[in-house]
Amino acid sequence: MMKCGVVFPQTEIGTDVAAIRSYAEAVDALGYDYLLTFDHVVGANPERPGPWQAGPYNYESMFHEPFVLFGYLSSVTSGLGFATGILILPQRQTVLVAKQAAEVDLLCGGRLRLGIGVGWNPAEYEALGQDFHRRGHRQAEQVEVLRQLWTRRLVDYTGEYHQLPDVGIYPLPRQRPIPIWFGGGSDAVLRRMARLGDGWMPNTASPEELAERMTQLRGYLRDAGRDPRDFGLDVRIDVGRVGEEAWGQRIERLQALGVTHICINTMNRGYSPEAHIDAIGRFKAVWDTRVG
Repeated sequence: MMKCGVVFPQTEIGTDVAAIRSYAEAVDALGYDYLLTFDHVVGANPERPGPWQAGPYNYESMFHEPFVLFGYLSSVTSGLGFATGILILPQRQTVLVAKQAAEVDLLCGGRLRLGIGVGWNPAEYEALGQDFHRRGHRQAEQVEVLRQLWTRRLVDYTGEYHQLPDVGIYPLPRQRPIPIWFGGGSDAVLRRMARLGDGWMPNTASPEELAERMTQLRGYLRDAGRDPRDFGLDVRIDVGRVGEEAWGQRIERLQALGVTHICINTMNRGYSPEAHIDAIGRFKAVWDTRVG
């Protein structure tokens, strides 16, 4: 059965801890399956000298740190799952991510999905001391290292980017391993996730575009000796692109495509925390009518 989630409204939720808690409690009380959050560690100043890649966010865009946020929210909710959608993995230290994710997975009772991506902002990589141009290749090795750290007490690993001299994290996560889902949609990323991933978190696309990319991905999965039916698909419905009157139809079209997870995204509409809660309440009512 499809799972229903919400995108945590990073850029608009603010810093009032009571509002953050109220939002998470509302998500939980409405019966959502999971809460998904976007990720950026730093934002660049668009006025700084020199060329840099423009994007949807900058230094004025608010982003709460996902692992710390999930650790807190796991204590004020019950049964709610958590997903990063996505964590920009190659700009981070892999072993530290393994440790942080394992801790969150324990705190939330084994309900974490680690969505990963390579990001778009060279300035963020530079600030974190990583090579932007090698991020895809590094990501593939990181996935291998993460899974070993989550399933073995000791890991002795030598790769191009990692040296683990017979070490291990403790405690291990509840899930062994934690599911790893991929964001992005380039051909290289589709091939990588077909080999290494548990699911796909595509950027918002029309059902027609999604169907075309899913056909391509399923071919890559079969080439990798994997059953496409075992591969998850988490799709966002953005309120800025899909009007409320079309929510039910979009849910049904995505269900017909074989989507396993759908989350409603109310970010970047200028909503107050209360308005975000109202919007996700209306979406859940439509969901319950169409899906049950």
